[in-house]
Amino acid sequence: MPLSDRLVRWGGARLSRRMTRAMPVLGLVVAAATLGATMRRKGFFRGALDMAFVGAAKNVVELARGRDFVPDVRRT
Repeated sequence: MPLSDRLVRWGGARLSRRMTRAMPVLGLVVAAATLGATMRRKGFFRGALDMAFVGAAKNVVELARGRDFVPDVRRT
């Protein structure tokens, strides 16, 4: 295996590790941006209510399915 291939694999593995650590923060940013956009479009109260129902609907569907849409990562 050429050295360049090894460097690409090493860099990809390192980047994926960093991204998995940053994923909860990125999810929070996306949720906050979505909440902000919904509240601007629908108003404060109705926007917050809409986001609450979206979250509740997701939880109900996950409860009915018996598992998460995105399963937890198993660390050994």
